[in-house]
Amino acid sequence: MFSFDPYSPAVDADPFPFYKTLRDEHPCFWSPEAEMWVLSRYTDIVTALNDWQTYSSASGNLMTELPNRAGSTLGTSDPPRHDRLRGLVQHAFLRRNLEALAEPMRAIAREAVAEIKDAKEFDFIADFSSKFTVRVLFAALGLPLGDEQTVRDKAVLMVQSDPKTRAKGPEHISAYNWMRDYAAGVIAERRKNPQNDLISHFSMAEIDGDKLDEMEVLLTTTTLIMAGIESLGGFMSMFALNMADFPEARRQLAANPELIADAVEESLRFNTSAQRFRRRLQKDVTLHGQTMKAGDFVCLAYGSGNRDERQFANPDVYDITRKPKGHLGFGGGVHACLGSAIARIAIKIAFEEFFKVIPEFHRVEADLPWMPSSTFRSPLRLVLARP
Repeated sequence: MFSFDPYSPAVDADPFPFYKTLRDEHPCFWSPEAEMWVLSRYTDIVTALNDWQTYSSASGNLMTELPNRAGSTLGTSDPPRHDRLRGLVQHAFLRRNLEALAEPMRAIAREAVAEIKDAKEFDFIADFSSKFTVRVLFAALGLPLGDEQTVRDKAVLMVQSDPKTRAKGPEHISAYNWMRDYAAGVIAERRKNPQNDLISHFSMAEIDGDKLDEMEVLLTTTTLIMAGIESLGGFMSMFALNMADFPEARRQLAANPELIADAVEESLRFNTSAQRFRRRLQKDVTLHGQTMKAGDFVCLAYGSGNRDERQFANPDVYDITRKPKGHLGFGGGVHACLGSAIARIAIKIAFEEFFKVIPEFHRVEADLPWMPSSTFRSPLRLVLARP
C-alpha cells in the first residue's frame, strides 16, 4: 500500500519516485503521517497558490511551523494584511538597493573561492556556499560581524524537524528563540543608528504614514535570516550537485558564463530546495474524487509540480537551455518569494567566480546525508574533488 511521509529520510534522499506515484495515482492524497492532504500536480498547485481565499497561509506555511510565527510574516498572512506587509517590506528590496549589493557579493565570492583554490577536495557547503551566503546576508542585512557561524547553525536548525516525532524538537525551538533575541538586538541598534542596509530600510519603511510595528519588523528580520541562509545556501548546494551530476552542462557554463542565469532557472525547476509548503482550507474542496474539508491542512508539493510531465516536457531531464516558464522554485501567487531577485543575482555571481577558479570537479560520495526537513531539501555535506 502506497504511503507518503514527508518526514521520512527516504523522501529526503529522493522524493521524485514518490512524487511520480502521487501525480499518476493519488493526485489528491491524504497523508496520515503528515496529517494533511498532498497536492502533487502542477495545475492543482498553481490553482491553490492563486486562491488564497480558499488555501490560506495564515495558520503557517512551513510543513512543521515554528511557534508564534503564523499570521505575522509575509509567508504566513493573507491579504489584506499580507499586501500591507509586502508593500512595506518591498521598499527594502528596491532594485537600486539590490544592484548596490552586486559588487560586494562578487568580492565575497572571490574571497570564499580563494580559500579553497588549492584544495584537491573540499566540502562545497562548509567551505564555500555557507561562507558565501552568510557573508552576503550579513552585508545585505547589516548584521554585526563575529556571529556568522552561530547564526548559520541556528538558521539551519530552525528549518529542520525531527523525523521520528514529526515535529519541531527542543533544539529547533531553542534555535528559533535565540534567533529572535539576536534579531531584536540588531533592530534596536539600527533604530538608534540607521545604516544603508535592509534591516534599516524596512524598519523605517513607510507608506502614507503606515510603518511596520515592532513585532512585524522582528519576525520579518528573523524570517529573512532563516530564508537568506537556508533557502539560498540550500539552493546553491543543489545547483552544485547538478553541476557535479551533469558534467556536460557544467562545462558549458564554465566556458559560457552568460548561460548561468538560464541554468539557475532550470535547476530551480529540476531540483529546488523549496520542496513543500502548506496551506489551510477555508472551505470544503472536492478534487480528483476526494473531498478535503474546511480546516484541513494541504501540502503543496512544489518539487513534484516542477517534475509534472503535464506541464514540462521530459521533466526528469536536466536541460539548461529549457527556460522553464512558470516553475515553482520560488513559489507563486501572492506568496511568490520576495527575495527571488537577490537570490538570482547572488547565485549567478557566486558561480561565475567559482567556475573561474574551479571549472572541473566531481562529487566524492555517491550517497549524501540529507537535512531532515519536511519543507526544504538539501544535503548536509557535499564533498567535491578536483581532477
